[in-house]
Amino acid sequence: MAQYDFDLFTIGAGSGGVRASRVSAGYGAKVAVAEERYLGGTCVNVGCIPKKLLMYASHFSEDFEDAAGFGWTVGERRVDWATLIAHKDKEIMRLNGVYRKLLQESGVTIIENHVEIIDPHTVVVDGRRIAAKYILVAVGSWPVVPKIPGSEHAITSNEAFYLPKLPRKVIIVGGGYVGVEFAGIFHGLGVEVTQLYRGPLFLRGFDDDCRKTLAEEMRKRGVDLRFNTDVESIEKVGSGLRATLTGGMEVEVDQILYATGRVPNTGSLGLEKAGVEVKNDGAVVVDDFSKTNVDSIYAIGDCTDRLMLTPVAIAEGRAVGETLFNNNPMKPSYVNVPSAVFSTPNIGTVGLTETQARERYKTIDVYRTSFRPLKHTLTGRDENIMMKIIADQATDKVVGCHMVGPDAGEIIQGLAVAMNCGATKAQFDATIGIHPTGAEEFVTMRTKAGAS
Repeated sequence: MAQYDFDLFTIGAGSGGVRASRVSAGYGAKVAVAEERYLGGTCVNVGCIPKKLLMYASHFSEDFEDAAGFGWTVGERRVDWATLIAHKDKEIMRLNGVYRKLLQESGVTIIENHVEIIDPHTVVVDGRRIAAKYILVAVGSWPVVPKIPGSEHAITSNEAFYLPKLPRKVIIVGGGYVGVEFAGIFHGLGVEVTQLYRGPLFLRGFDDDCRKTLAEEMRKRGVDLRFNTDVESIEKVGSGLRATLTGGMEVEVDQILYATGRVPNTGSLGLEKAGVEVKNDGAVVVDDFSKTNVDSIYAIGDCTDRLMLTPVAIAEGRAVGETLFNNNPMKPSYVNVPSAVFSTPNIGTVGLTETQARERYKTIDVYRTSFRPLKHTLTGRDENIMMKIIADQATDKVVGCHMVGPDAGEIIQGLAVAMNCGATKAQFDATIGIHPTGAEEFVTMRTKAGAS
């Protein structure tokens, strides 16, 4: 009789868990994956995918306005929220099916139920004990709302994707990427948006020029940004909500969306029974190979304290499969990981911020440009693109690239390849640009904006 029911038991069928399960099964491992909510995890269901679909929808308002500059006459315009959400839901259901098919075709057993770990090799599902040689925790994270009077009336990004109707006025609390993205989405759909952040400038951790530029561009569009401001209490008023802000000011809106952070979704797993070390916020502590302090238990993705990005979780999942079942110890690289914020306008970034580069290198060169895109010479829209390159002066290596503007993520992806190949500023300069594009500015910046 086999010692274990499965070689690998994965808890969580998000992007990372699915990749680890499929890779492991591909190397001959007997694999099960358990999911209590929805296949595809946060990204597919209440994260990256639906958020970007709503971002696309919200941008049509500007496209309709800009069309006049190119000779188009656009008639009556309105958005049907119910239709948008129905179409979004249909696509999410399709993706759920894709994930199910991928797992089934890989020979992975799917268990749609809650799982609890009771020892280093055993989980319990609906009262049934299942033994596994290895257990992989890939349960992701969950949004949190701070406890203040009336906080039960607020929603998070999870609920925002399923609102029965589009609000007329909304407060968004929080200055991370989720907050700025939803501010752009709602504003583009015609909602009156107030975004609050308790600090002096949102998007902490991003390059300061990106933060400042995005704030300027959002305010140009009419988003009410209020920094050094928080919600002190919320109360129900008729069919709406009244928020009391820092300093006593009151604002009445239809919805209050909290985007103040996420915490690892590990609270009900029973990790302590298996002796797994976790941090105060529930993050699973792992080594470079995603192994916990218990040799048979691994963890990847947002439930650890590393980068909360879907492609990172996928890379971590693949590495676990290679390490455990292909005799190929692999650890993912967290150097030059590109990312995008699908705000309005977008942010794309890879490498070090200027502040980080000044801390790490003896001297750096900074190149920065800001310009009006060609498109808006006809539309008259007051919008600027900001691009920035940071180079280590001693080696000429490019150590950071940042952009605020349309399709920033699409452009930064290619620069991430160059940086991972060790590209220098001289090699950027020697590259011929594509004209006329905004992207060509990354290979034509010659004047230093600063050095230290």
